[in-house]
Amino acid sequence: MLNGDGLRVVLWVAGCSHCCKDCQNPITWDPNGGLLFDDAAKEELFHQLEKPYISGITFSGGDPLHEANRYGVKQLMTEIREKYPDKTIWLYTGDVWDNLKDDPIVEQIDVLVDGEFMCDLRDPKLLWKGSSNQRVIDVQATLAKEDKSEPVLHCGDYY
Repeated sequence: MLNGDGLRVVLWVAGCSHCCKDCQNPITWDPNGGLLFDDAAKEELFHQLEKPYISGITFSGGDPLHEANRYGVKQLMTEIREKYPDKTIWLYTGDVWDNLKDDPIVEQIDVLVDGEFMCDLRDPKLLWKGSSNQRVIDVQATLAKEDKSEPVLHCGDYY
């Protein structure tokens, strides 16, 4: 419930080059860390997504868009989108919208939380993000605009 709208399945991936100071998951920085995402894990993830009360999936980490994760995450998002078209896909990344807006991977994402975590801008009252520099972006609304440079926000900042 803290990783996006509604009840969600969350997949934490290993691999992050941002290495934010006071990161909540520094154990996920090593791209060779974590557990292998095998067929059994994928089957369990899909089993959870089949439940009608599950709103969707959130990709977190580490950074799902780290070079070690990007291809696999994109393939998995495509499969989820095809199998569960009514489920939403959220993704947390330390990268920023300006670097991602033209990347085909964002076409699969409903909500993107962008930006590195900055401990000096930390605020525990923020909704779905850790620091005030981060944005909770409605990707599909942004992609529908002619000018994609200024993202449409999914929500306000506070609970």
